[in-house]
Amino acid sequence: MKLSIVIPVYNEEETVLALINRVLEQDFDKELVVVDDGSKDNTREVLKSITDERVHIYYQDVNQGKGAALRRGFKEATGDIVLIQDADLEYDPAEYGKLLGPILDGRADVVYGSRFLGGPHRVLFFWHYLGNKFLTLLSNMTTNLNLTDMETCYKVFKREVIQSIPLKCDRFGFEPEITAKLSKRKWRIYEVPISYSGRDYSEGKKIGWKDGVSALWYIMKFRFVD
Repeated sequence: MKLSIVIPVYNEEETVLALINRVLEQDFDKELVVVDDGSKDNTREVLKSITDERVHIYYQDVNQGKGAALRRGFKEATGDIVLIQDADLEYDPAEYGKLLGPILDGRADVVYGSRFLGGPHRVLFFWHYLGNKFLTLLSNMTTNLNLTDMETCYKVFKREVIQSIPLKCDRFGFEPEITAKLSKRKWRIYEVPISYSGRDYSEGKKIGWKDGVSALWYIMKFRFVD
């Protein structure tokens, strides 16, 4: 089976090349669908230096947000399975086998990689952790799922699943939106433990409290709106 790794990128000149090299090292039949979301640093110059034919790069004219970049990536993906990979080295591509397992053996249509199921992780912000747990709890209450990490980057889908769902959110609202829409369509969802090497803000972390407030709004919105 062919794997499409969708990588949204915004201002990641320091990490994107190392991340792409790590992904290319993984032993799967794969394509990398990289979407630069209007980067303002030297990310585009770094991407233009890549010549590997497995890497397909698309450029958004202006910054629209992670959700918009993912929509473009999902549209361009041709693999049997689609996996989301951030470009910031917080998530480890060496764990793809663990993430793909439940789909490959026929148990799942979708897999979430959970940072809270016992995998090793960098110790960082208590309030980020608490915020993630609260958003996951609220999402679970509105979807009747029992996820431990709704906000995780690592989400894996059969291609027919992700390409069948109409997505609207442009920024980080993608996470509650896709979770709500998956629950309504009764797809089989699994979670597996993953490691996590989180960044702090001095290292380029982008998500903040405003995105948490937006996530609250989207959780409630997609409880009632498809």
